[in-house]
Amino acid sequence: MPALPTSLARAAILLLALAAPAAAQPAAELPEAQRGAWFAGDCADPRGMLLVTARSVARVDAEAPARLFRLAATRATESWTIATATGAEAPRIMLRNAGNSLETAEPDAKTRDDRLPGATPIAAWRRCPAPPPVLAALHGEGAAFLSIIENLEAGCASATPGVCAQAIVAQADVSGDGLLSSAEIARLARGAAWLAAVQEGGTQDVIAAAVGAGAVAGILAGRVLLESLDYDGDGRLSAAELAQDRAAFAAGAGTAAGRPLRVEGLTEGAGMLRGLFEGLMNLR
Repeated sequence: MPALPTSLARAAILLLALAAPAAAQPAAELPEAQRGAWFAGDCADPRGMLLVTARSVARVDAEAPARLFRLAATRATESWTIATATGAEAPRIMLRNAGNSLETAEPDAKTRDDRLPGATPIAAWRRCPAPPPVLAALHGEGAAFLSIIENLEAGCASATPGVCAQAIVAQADVSGDGLLSSAEIARLARGAAWLAAVQEGGTQDVIAAAVGAGAVAGILAGRVLLESLDYDGDGRLSAAELAQDRAAFAAGAGTAAGRPLRVEGLTEGAGMLRGLFEGLMNLR
């Protein structure tokens, strides 16, 4: 189960590190007909669930380890979509529609592309009118987080200053007021905890424990980010506050007057600000 500080750090990194523009990546997209939530077994009590987004596949089971595919490339054959995920071993997952069902195969890394699926077992998944309430409560925010991540990756690929911060607010803003509250930030932290547990191969019980820990970490994440970035003190974060000093450098804003401050003073005293003020006062 992820530790609280780790979940807290992941949430903070999501909001802050993504604020830097990223290089555009080639699209790896799954067909629309394959996306959504699919279930194995009885809809009233499914034994497994498959979440398919535009560029991700997450498989969660009651007892077997979960698996997450974050796709780097896709290609279509006569009957299958073959998706290759990121990672050192470049794992693959195959998907194909079969009437009202979705079939998947997870071939061994040593199986050649021209021999797929070979002897790989094929799993069948079905649509359900609605996810069982227990599964919706456990996996709903994680499924939403997968989509949020993909939209952030697209929004943050631009080199336009502040676009990524705007994308973060747009994706996480549940209330629609254009600002992020501590509850909305906490939701991101819970989603991050779910994603980490699935990526680490947790069973459903482990995922549930991780989401519970993420709920606590989410509260802390909301408080930390608000206390760190809420410059106007209104209790919410705007895109401008997220992007402050991260969208562009304030080059040329200083002055040539005065004398250099002894920078060692920044780390002396009770804290950085005290060191700064003491250093300024001791200038001669």
